[in-house]
Amino acid sequence: MIPFLLALLTQAVEKPLSVEEMNRLGPDTGVPHRLDLAPARWIWFPSARTLPSTFVLFRREVVVDRPLSSARGWITADSRYRLTVDGEVVQWGPAPSDPRSLDVDPLDLTRLLTPGRHVIGVEVLHYGRGDGTWVAGKPGLLFHLRLEAPGTADRVVSDARWMSFLDRAHRPGHYRRWYLRALQEEFDARLHPAGWDTPAYVPDARWLPAMAVDGRADQSSLALRYPDAMEDQTASGAGTCLRARQTPLLRRVDVPARRLAASARVRWNRDPLDWFESRTPGSFEIVPEAAAREVEPGVWELPAGTAVLATFEFAEELVGWPHFTIDAPEGTVVELMTQESHDPARAGWLDTHFFAWSRFICREGRQRFETFDYEGLRWLQLHVRGASRPVRIRDVGVTRRLYPWRAEARVTTDEPALGRLFDACLNTLRCSQQDHVVDGMGRERQQYPGDAGHQNAAARLAFGETRAGRRFLRTFSEGLTLDGYFMDAWPATDRMRRIGQRQIGAFRYGPLFDEGVGFFFDCWSYYLDTGDLDGVREPYPRLLVFADTLERLRRPDGLLPVEDFGTPSVWMDRNDCYPAQKYKRCAYNLYVSAMLGHALAPLARAFGDEERASRAERVGREILEAAVRAYWSEELGLFVNNLPWLGEEKKPRLCDRSLATSILYDQCPKGNDRAALRALVERPPELGISFPANTVWRHWALCRKDRADVVLREYRERWATLPSVLLNNTVQETWTVRPDSTDMWSHCAVAPLQLLFTDLLGLRPLAPGYARWRIQPRLATLGRVRATAHAPPGPFEFDVQPVEGGHRLEVNVPTAGELVLPGGVQPLPPGRTVILLK
Repeated sequence: MIPFLLALLTQAVEKPLSVEEMNRLGPDTGVPHRLDLAPARWIWFPSARTLPSTFVLFRREVVVDRPLSSARGWITADSRYRLTVDGEVVQWGPAPSDPRSLDVDPLDLTRLLTPGRHVIGVEVLHYGRGDGTWVAGKPGLLFHLRLEAPGTADRVVSDARWMSFLDRAHRPGHYRRWYLRALQEEFDARLHPAGWDTPAYVPDARWLPAMAVDGRADQSSLALRYPDAMEDQTASGAGTCLRARQTPLLRRVDVPARRLAASARVRWNRDPLDWFESRTPGSFEIVPEAAAREVEPGVWELPAGTAVLATFEFAEELVGWPHFTIDAPEGTVVELMTQESHDPARAGWLDTHFFAWSRFICREGRQRFETFDYEGLRWLQLHVRGASRPVRIRDVGVTRRLYPWRAEARVTTDEPALGRLFDACLNTLRCSQQDHVVDGMGRERQQYPGDAGHQNAAARLAFGETRAGRRFLRTFSEGLTLDGYFMDAWPATDRMRRIGQRQIGAFRYGPLFDEGVGFFFDCWSYYLDTGDLDGVREPYPRLLVFADTLERLRRPDGLLPVEDFGTPSVWMDRNDCYPAQKYKRCAYNLYVSAMLGHALAPLARAFGDEERASRAERVGREILEAAVRAYWSEELGLFVNNLPWLGEEKKPRLCDRSLATSILYDQCPKGNDRAALRALVERPPELGISFPANTVWRHWALCRKDRADVVLREYRERWATLPSVLLNNTVQETWTVRPDSTDMWSHCAVAPLQLLFTDLLGLRPLAPGYARWRIQPRLATLGRVRATAHAPPGPFEFDVQPVEGGHRLEVNVPTAGELVLPGGVQPLPPGRTVILLK
């Protein structure tokens, strides 16, 4: 095993690729190699200190004297950049990443750099303090563009020839939004150099040649030798690198608001800043009378001399940059507020959660504003105040961020309820899988494994998307701590801070061990679905470190603890499933046992590591045996969460995770899973039910035992009637959500889409990459469905049609596999086959 790990470490520090080599590879390769952008230099505005939320504008004039055959390169910045050419927005980035291996985005400006004079503009925001999408770093811009024409080549790189401007339209040092969002945007258009990124603009004396920062062009900004007055961070250059972006750049699609839902006047009793900064009660009253007048289609006039609200609704929840155009007098203030959910009949004000507002201060005349950072929303509200004359608002919308999937999803049904649910799952994926994989964009926008990692499998099948999942494995695994456990969300700054908070008892949870356990399943699922062992090669040695940490934590009774074992903690699910922490121990240990035997062991064998595979299976068996001794009730015939205390508590406590895991991984002694299945079907009062993202375990178990009828009934009656499905075309985080609250209305609970393919239609790989596969349909009460599952051999097409006494199933498969029916297993040849199921 040791030579194998040394080989992995050697590969991790191989010679960086030059920008020319990376350009030849192209932006869509998924190659995770290190990148060297020399002779480019890290540059910044000349300074010895950078305050949080500082914006710097960078401008470079380029004269193109002949048609270019190619203008391609790479760009990154700390913390975020917006790139323009001649004032036209090109792209925004980089993707969230571990600060030690910063992502670098590809550039292709060939279309824009025609013969003539051009200006490349880059607006860079340095967060300076932690954000849900940014852990740490130091300010800087790195840019390398290679210009090619027949017979000639040139390059534009970040160096002192770039001009830089400290943009006080965004005041440096402005306070953060909240602990997971660094930018509380306040933009004063009067202080902004309008047109700064166009050829017509002439820089004045405030523009200074950019300062080259001491550092290397093959290392991340964290290693720059620039003073960090806010965090005092330093990093060894040997431990940092630049990584070529593994996923494609996102598409930008403009989506106009569907309608103006309401308008009203606001009577301020205090300075409005008292509310926006401090939420002082009694600051304002809303006067419920229409205040916006539509003077022409899509144009609304708001009166002068009073504060006015204009509330806009979108057809569904989406993620992107809210924008609007306003004609207003100088000094007019507009607060733009967003919400995932809103009930106009109950409240007229949107700023009720997470301080989700941005402020824009107008110069004279017509101007367009767009937030710098993106939001997750279905409702947008403009609060306009301080206007000395009537103002007009138009072009209210969102520049939506959309992942360019490898294939378009094809899932249709004639059942309105199921169709509504599948559509909501697809839109949830559009919101939560972007340049990293998150649980939901309305709140933290952070990358989680386990419950949130399930959506990678759904995206692979519905959209044929593997690149995002591969990047997910690398970037999450980089969050392995020195103590040998994974952060449960990474890259995410709050997990670093939780470690310190746990030391003084200032927070209940530390990094969650069970999310790390789920990451093993994510790795195995990725390899099984794709056959791409290379995609797991970098995470694999980190998995072994965490597995060793788990072994060290076992208590004398053979089980892993869920309480009092240091800084980390165990979550498993919400309190309504587990009213006390001790009730999680059974489910957690069954989960770890299953992971060791059914995820780590087969992965180890894929890498030729038989010693580790055998060890994982042995430890998994030992943990299961200990769980059986502690929690298996011979009387009830199932695992009971409170069996050790049943004498004093009198009533048994069960959870769907324990029972589902025991069925899925054959953990019930002597195969006696009848009582577990009965509890999962009947849901007695003593059974704790997981929140939506974790319900997939129960549904998998039900389908395994041919009770898909229960799953479909719940999809129709409970899931398809969830408020978020009906209103937002998304799947919510918890079973109960409220409008105008902190509840998350778009989460990662897309299990219905995944189960449609893997359990109802029954497509599963038997060998990595679908080298062998089977279809075992469990159609139960399913109506007419047409769906295409995307897999490495090609598309698998399904057409299900109810007929008298059963179903007619037509499949079109790309390779030969096997069909599993109640009567047995039979070969299924490539091409189209019709099957009658009774």
